[in-house]
Parts: sequence; structure tokens; C-alpha cells
Amino acid sequence: MTFDLLFLAAVGLSFSAYAVYLVGLRRQQVRPNRASWLIWSAATGLEALTYAAVNPGAPQGWVFAVGAVACAVVAIGIWHKSSWAPPSNTETLCIATCLTALVIWLVFRETFWAHMLVVAAVPVSFWPTWASVWRDRANERSPAWGLWTFGDLATLLLAVRASEPGVAEMAYVVVEFLCHASVWFMIGLATINPMRALGVRRGRLFLLDRLRPTTNLFRVEENHLGKAVFAAVPFAEGDTLLEFTGRRFRVDQIPSLMRGSEDRFVQVTPDHYMGPSGRLDDLVNHSCMPNAGLRFTEEGVFLVAVRAIVPGEEVTWDYSTTLKESNWHMICQCRTPECRRVIGNFDSLDPDRQEFFRARNLVAPYLRRADLVTRKRRAS
Repeated sequence: MTFDLLFLAAVGLSFSAYAVYLVGLRRQQVRPNRASWLIWSAATGLEALTYAAVNPGAPQGWVFAVGAVACAVVAIGIWHKSSWAPPSNTETLCIATCLTALVIWLVFRETFWAHMLVVAAVPVSFWPTWASVWRDRANERSPAWGLWTFGDLATLLLAVRASEPGVAEMAYVVVEFLCHASVWFMIGLATINPMRALGVRRGRLFLLDRLRPTTNLFRVEENHLGKAVFAAVPFAEGDTLLEFTGRRFRVDQIPSLMRGSEDRFVQVTPDHYMGPSGRLDDLVNHSCMPNAGLRFTEEGVFLVAVRAIVPGEEVTWDYSTTLKESNWHMICQCRTPECRRVIGNFDSLDPDRQEFFRARNLVAPYLRRADLVTRKRRAS
């Protein structure tokens, strides 16, 4: 009975993870690395074939088969949605390393060691994904990683239970654990955290909420400034609207001349900025009378409504709420009754306005009042 439950758990978790990832890909909520998925789709297919040859009729062979087919579907979806770009040095090295393992198999024609080589080659393909996540965590922030982690552990338990005592069988289990499942677990735990990926730390499972299509919540339309984000549904005060993501840059890396959506740089520390993400958050404009503000948390940077927002209303925030000791300024054209004409750093705001944002925790961490920071530390 336990054996059957492990088999169902392994297949179910693996299939669910790929389904969730595909939904995230379709809704442009993950930005996967093409090289990694190209290698995974080829390697998992060969892994399934070699495992079936070594262990004919084993139930975990179906787990590998399901994973291989789903992996190929994701890879096709990624390449279909993306335009061609030459591989980076890291991606080229990983592809060459994995191809070397496959060539060795073709030369020696030994199925068992071929399977071991393929399994060992799979982790190498994680490096492009690691590099992608290093640039921006949001590239791979998906509940799928948590599901994959537990699905791989169930598959490992299946392999251990099914293996007969012997050096070759134990070698397979050790290689599978060290070079396959453990790497998935490291990706999930150290980079995304499998439990946090499912939303457990937020008090309830956000498996489905995490994948809400933003296209149902917002519309991108034109205004007098160009592209702008408009609410498609009503929001109440305090609702979380969007997550701001993007690569981190040092102050000296910020371009001196910026135009269009590429000019979205949010100051997150006195010395670092968050650059554009290529997503909806890049198009949220400034207003001197905003209906939203940025809240910095351990989970990320989120746009939060400061009052009720009705459908059809443009979503805006005040750029000054993240700037300190900056020479940056912008001529404002928000056309609101309280337009300040020139937008500067946080100190340029009226003291009452500064207090308004601070009281609602809608300023960058280094702009918070000392007593608010102390109170938060005592509470935690």
C-alpha cells in the first residue's frame, strides 16, 4: 500500500508541478532559462529510456516518462514564446558538458553507466538557471519548485524501496540523490524555498492565488504620458496590487539617460536600485496624488492601494517615496490638483506627506522613522 501511495505521490506531484509551471509560463509569471530546459528535455528523455532498459517494468519508470514528456512540452513552449539569442558562456559550457556525457554513452554503449552519466549531467544544466535567478529571483518564483522538490523525494523513496542490495543499485541511488533530487531541493530551498513557494509562510496556501492572471486585474492603455496601467476590477484600501521585480544595480551602474519603460529604477538601498523587469510593474506611472504606494517586505516589493480604486482608474505611486540624497529630478506631468511640478527625493515632500507614507509603511526601508524600525524589531 505504501509503495502504491509513493508511486501516486511521485507521479501526481511531478505532473502538478509541470502543469503549474506551464500556467505560469503562459501568463508570463516565470522567465525560465532556455538552455537549461533544452538540456533537461533531452536529458530526461534519455534518462527515462535508459532507466526503462535497466529496470524494465519498474513503477518509477513511469515517473521518469511523465517527467520527460512534460519537460519537452515546457521546453517547446519556452522556445515558441522566445526569440533567438546566442547562448552565454555559462550556457555554452553546460550544453557542451552534457553533450559530452551523451557522447561517452554512444561510444561505450553501456546502458547502466549511460543512465548514471545522464543523471549526473542533469545538475550541470542548473547553472544557467542559477545565473538567471541570481540576477532576479522573480524569474523562477513559482509554486512548481515546491511541488518538484517533494515529487523528487517521493521518486527517490520509490527507487530505494525497489532497489535490490548490490553495489550497482546503491550506486544508482546515491548518484540519483546527490546529482538530481538534491539539486532540485537546493534550487527550491536556497533560492525559492519549497514551502514559501506554496505560500505557507503567509498563513495560507497561495498555490492558485500566485497564478492569478494580471490581465484580468489590470489593463494597459494609453494616456497623455504614453502607456499606463488601469484597474480592471475594484480594489480596497490595503489590497496588494502588483509585485515589483527586477535586477539590482549599484548607483554607478544606473544609465544617465533613460527613456520609455526602461527608465523604471526603484531605489531599494542608499547604494542600490531595482531595474526594470519587463513586466506590468514597469508601466505604473508617478502621481503627486497616488492611489498606491510601494511596501518593502521580506517577501519582496509590493504595490499596495492607499485608498479604494475603482475599475478604469489609473494605478499610480509617488516616485519620491524611495529616493534619498539623490540628485535625480523629474518634470512632473501628472496633471493632478496637487502636482509638485518637479519631483525630487523624499525630503522634498511636505512633512505631513512624509508622515502619511511612513505611517502606512509605504517608503523604502532606509526612509522609515527610527521609532517605527525599533518597534518592529521588538515585535519580532
